[in-house]
Amino acid sequence: MPQKNILVVEDHPETRDLLAYHLKAAGFFVRTAVDGESGLQLAARGKPDLVLLDVMLPGGLDGLEVCRRLKQDQRTRHVPVIMLTALGDEVDRIVGLELGAEDYVSKPFSPRELLLRVKAVLRRAGPHESEAEGFREGGLVIDFEAHTVLVDGEDAGLTATEHKILKELVASKGRVLPRERLLDTVWDTDFEGTSRTVDTHMRRLRGKLGPYADWIETVRGVGYRFKPTQTPGSSAS
Repeated sequence: MPQKNILVVEDHPETRDLLAYHLKAAGFFVRTAVDGESGLQLAARGKPDLVLLDVMLPGGLDGLEVCRRLKQDQRTRHVPVIMLTALGDEVDRIVGLELGAEDYVSKPFSPRELLLRVKAVLRRAGPHESEAEGFREGGLVIDFEAHTVLVDGEDAGLTATEHKILKELVASKGRVLPRERLLDTVWDTDFEGTSRTVDTHMRRLRGKLGPYADWIETVRGVGYRFKPTQTPGSSAS
C-alpha cells in the first residue's frame, strides 16, 4: 500500500512536532506548515491524503478560513480535513463540519485517539469495492466509482464523507436510514459522533444537490430517506 501523505497545519512548535512524531512513527509521510497561507500552498502543490488543521492560526487566515478555501479549490476539495480545536469549543467544531471538515480532535489530545481518527477518516475517504456504480435520474448523475456528482451538468463538489452518505442513501433508496446507522456505517465505531454530526453533514449535502435537495427526506425523530421524485423539489423534507 502506498505511503499516505499527511499535511499538518499547526503554529505551536511543540504540538506540531508531537503530531509529526506520532504520525511518522505510524508510517505516514508528514509535511508541516506553520500558518494558513503556507498550508494552502503546500496542499495545492502536493495534494495530501489528509490535512490536520488547527483552528487557531496566526495571521489573516484562521483554520476555518483555510478549511473553506481547501473545499472551494478544485485541486483540494476532496482532501479530507480533521480540525484541531480547543477542548469544549463546540462552535468551532460545528462550523468546521459545516465547512466540510470530516472530523475534529480536541486539544489536549491523546496520540492514540489522534491516530485512530486519522486512520478512520482515511478508510472512509478511500475506494470501497462494494460501492454501487451510481445513480442517474433527471439532472442528477452520480458515479460512485469516479467520486463525481453532477447537478444539471455541474460538479456538486462533494467531500469524501458526503459521497459516503449519499452512497448509503442511494443504496437504501426508499427506505429510512436511522441516524445511528449512518453514524456506524459512514463514520465508524471509534467515532464519538452524535445525531447533530449527521444533521450537519446532511444539511451541507442537501445544499450541494440544489434542486434535488428534497430528494433526501427527513423522517422526523428517525433519520433520512432517499426518495427521488419526477419533479425536483416536490417531495417533503
